Amino acid sequence: MFQPNMFDSHHHLLDMAHKTPENEMDLIRDDEYGSKSGTDIMEAPSGDDQDPNQRPKKKRYHRHTQHQIQEMESFFNECPHPDDKQRKELGRRLGLEPLQVKFWFQNKRTQMKAQHERHENTQLRNENDKLRADNIRYKEALTNATCPSCGGPAAIGEMSFDEQHLRIENARLREEIDRISGIASKYVGKPMLSYPHLSPGGGASRSLDLGVGNFGGQSGIGGEVFGAADLLRSVSGPTEADKPVIIELAVAAMEELIRMAQAGEPLWIPSINNGAEMLSEEDYGTTFPRGIGPKPLGLISEASRELAVVIMNHINLVEILMDVNQWSSMFASIVSRAVTVEVLSTGVAGNHNGALQVMTAEFQVPSPLVPTRENYFVRYCKQHTDGTWAVVDVSLDNLRPSSISRCRRRPSGCLIQELPNGYSKVTWVEHVEIDDRAVHSIYKPLVNSGLAFGAKRWVATLDRQCERLASVMANNISAGDVGVISSPEGRKSMLKLAERMVMSFCSGVGASTAHTWTTLSGSGADDVRVMTRKSMDDPGRPPGIVLSAATSFWLPVSPKRVFDFLRDENSRSEWDILSNGGLVQEMAHIANGRDPGNSVSLLRVNSANSSQSNMLILQESSTDATGSYVIYAPVDIHAMNVVLSGGDPDYVALLPSGFAILPDGPSNEAGGVEVGSGGSLLTVAFQILVDSVPTAKLSLASVTTVNNLIKCTVERIKGAVLCDTAV
Repeated sequence: MFQPNMFDSHHHLLDMAHKTPENEMDLIRDDEYGSKSGTDIMEAPSGDDQDPNQRPKKKRYHRHTQHQIQEMESFFNECPHPDDKQRKELGRRLGLEPLQVKFWFQNKRTQMKAQHERHENTQLRNENDKLRADNIRYKEALTNATCPSCGGPAAIGEMSFDEQHLRIENARLREEIDRISGIASKYVGKPMLSYPHLSPGGGASRSLDLGVGNFGGQSGIGGEVFGAADLLRSVSGPTEADKPVIIELAVAAMEELIRMAQAGEPLWIPSINNGAEMLSEEDYGTTFPRGIGPKPLGLISEASRELAVVIMNHINLVEILMDVNQWSSMFASIVSRAVTVEVLSTGVAGNHNGALQVMTAEFQVPSPLVPTRENYFVRYCKQHTDGTWAVVDVSLDNLRPSSISRCRRRPSGCLIQELPNGYSKVTWVEHVEIDDRAVHSIYKPLVNSGLAFGAKRWVATLDRQCERLASVMANNISAGDVGVISSPEGRKSMLKLAERMVMSFCSGVGASTAHTWTTLSGSGADDVRVMTRKSMDDPGRPPGIVLSAATSFWLPVSPKRVFDFLRDENSRSEWDILSNGGLVQEMAHIANGRDPGNSVSLLRVNSANSSQSNMLILQESSTDATGSYVIYAPVDIHAMNVVLSGGDPDYVALLPSGFAILPDGPSNEAGGVEVGSGGSLLTVAFQILVDSVPTAKLSLASVTTVNNLIKCTVERIKGAVLCDTAV
């Protein structure tokens, strides 16, 4: 059925129909819209020749030739609204008056509008018929339901579980799509019902398959291939045509995440060796046939699931996950860079329920030997009826200008359930497809085990950070805090300064594409990689050229033993060249976690060298089941006194150095406290100010100095740790 306003542009035709004989209407009527024109200019006698007593002659109509129609059709496809100049030019070429051209285009537009509305009405009618048929079928099923045990009439609660589940799932998915479509309709420009792929079932239903090639017609920016270029700066926001596909994909990803988080066997298979779970790819493909398409050739699957109880309110946790700055700060050791490209929806009811945002992020392992993983994805947050919150990510790499992807993020994220006393139960799922051929051989066992980027690392990092935040928020000075800290304000300032130090270290130790590492030749098996950065107008970093150097190597010692050795101030003189053999004294200590190794310390080096006497070192050590860190930085004694009195720590200049300690592979014993097959992967990283003039060139002597410094430190650590192990 047509809407009344569709006839607004036909008033001149309707008036003519009332006054025109039937044979003239036959000339005006033109179903094919190609053989005749119903609005051509009519010829009539001029005012001088017309006899007032004579009956007006029948108006003559000019049929357009096939050539004229073809030319105007072709022009219409390019420009349906020509201006006066275009109409005159087109009329000149075709031998028509501009007014004839104008009327033809008006009628063509009216016809196209009518056809579109007829199509939409047919589509809505079919949808209505299908829903009516579903309703009748459901009523019949309810009426004829029988008890599977006795064969008698059954109440609704006695119907088969599968039938009830399918109906509930169908209703929930339709409600979900309707609600999110309503939220996003202002972004896509029209109601979502106009997109046939949202119609449930039937031949018009479109799969969520965004496999390779679906968007292959889009060209890259400047011919660059993503992965080699800077993804975070190159990716633009999604187009209007992409947004309905993104919404549809996000809804399906949310459904998949919930099922992945709650499912058991045969989808998840317990591992015999270490108690971890493995995803059955065959069952996954059967259970989730839709999504981002089949796995591309050359990529391998990594899937993991982990559960933990963390000391954070569920609302605060959702807030952190949906704020890109808080999220990247919380997971600084994993997320090297992250950007929100576009917010499609901020959610409803004053919270993040229904929030949708398109993001890019780069994920890292703290070593230049493991390439980072870049993803372009949509993040969707939803509160479910049972009060559980869920946040899901799913890749949009095939919407990018390049179809080449080295890493794809299948539905990954977490379910957050509220617990008493401000705690939350978190179930985390990580599922990616990756080309890991560029990973260095010593890191391959760790990466292949899923511990490097998997759910266990995300959850362990979250748990550790929640403990740290709880310590920062504490107003009282713990009995474990000793030394020169005299007030809660000084304690918070010191923890805030240590947090910035850790974030700065993590951002400069990995293989981020934002950095260009140079491998120094002739350094043997333990290659030293260096890069330079100019520091200007940054109150948190001294101005000048900063030289960063890092190396990673394997030690046949457990990660815990290496961690305990490096964090102990009594053994610092064995490896720290800067201490120059002086006595190291702990002036302040803040415990910020359950493990004794989780703490922030202020150390003083009493060196025999008068130029280095009373040097202060801020140090934070942290450990969890997937890795440990010992990070430190020399600090000015006067600036540190300001911090200890509660002053602003943002203006204290820091150049952090330190160590990242990872296991060399999965544990062989189920439920073991230590993760690793016995050895450790140690990354040593230094940051040194080599010139106080930001525009100066880096000298070869500076590179040689830092190279020798880091090699000497490595040799000292190896000698001390291996000697201690032998004893």
